[in-house]
Amino acid sequence: MQPRHKSGWDWFENAMTLDEKNEFPEDLPARFARCFRGEDGEAVLTHLAEMTLGRSLGANAHNGILRHLEGQRYLVSYIMGLVRQGRLGK
Repeated sequence: MQPRHKSGWDWFENAMTLDEKNEFPEDLPARFARCFRGEDGEAVLTHLAEMTLGRSLGANAHNGILRHLEGQRYLVSYIMGLVRQGRLGK
């Protein structure tokens, strides 16, 4: 069995050759809305928001920690935005 990658950086070459349309299926917001509907879905979204959007770091927080939290915040905001679009039928 051959290794999947020769080095840890090989995946960059594959990523560079992929078509970057930044498009998603038309029904993706509806799918997100279905995943997060109901009491359980709301509880999960609330938990994610509290863990990321509602979290503040001190003035001495390391740059890496700040970047990590900002990435999490972006992802949670993205998910919440898709859920909102799906619920509105957009």
